[in-house]
Amino acid sequence: MALESFGMAGLAGAMMGVGLLLFAAIYVYLAFVWMTIAKKLDYDKGWLAWIPLAQFALLPILAKKRENAWPWVFIILVPIVGGVFAIMWNWQIFERRNYPGWLSLIPILAIIPVVGYVATLANLVILGLVAWMDR
Repeated sequence: MALESFGMAGLAGAMMGVGLLLFAAIYVYLAFVWMTIAKKLDYDKGWLAWIPLAQFALLPILAKKRENAWPWVFIILVPIVGGVFAIMWNWQIFERRNYPGWLSLIPILAIIPVVGYVATLANLVILGLVAWMDR
């Protein structure tokens, strides 16, 4: 009986380790993406993409809404309202990079159970294209 509990604990630990590695990889990828987009849109403080809450301040700045975007950081933390603003700002950022703005609507598909995984992967690919492929 004791060996079974050690096996389950080991499995849970391995799953948690893989989850943490996946989270870290996605975090680093998104930080590089937003830092690159900031540089290509001539914003000199792209390093903000590496700071957890400061990442959210980049969206309104890059969408040319406000130079002082810190109050918007707290608005984006409100679940539904923040999501709407994030989509609007992503739309404007995509258009500034000469990509169709409607691509910012893809993350909405993540609420559909099976389609959500594909939508999340598609969003990561789209962000990479916006960052590293000039149009």
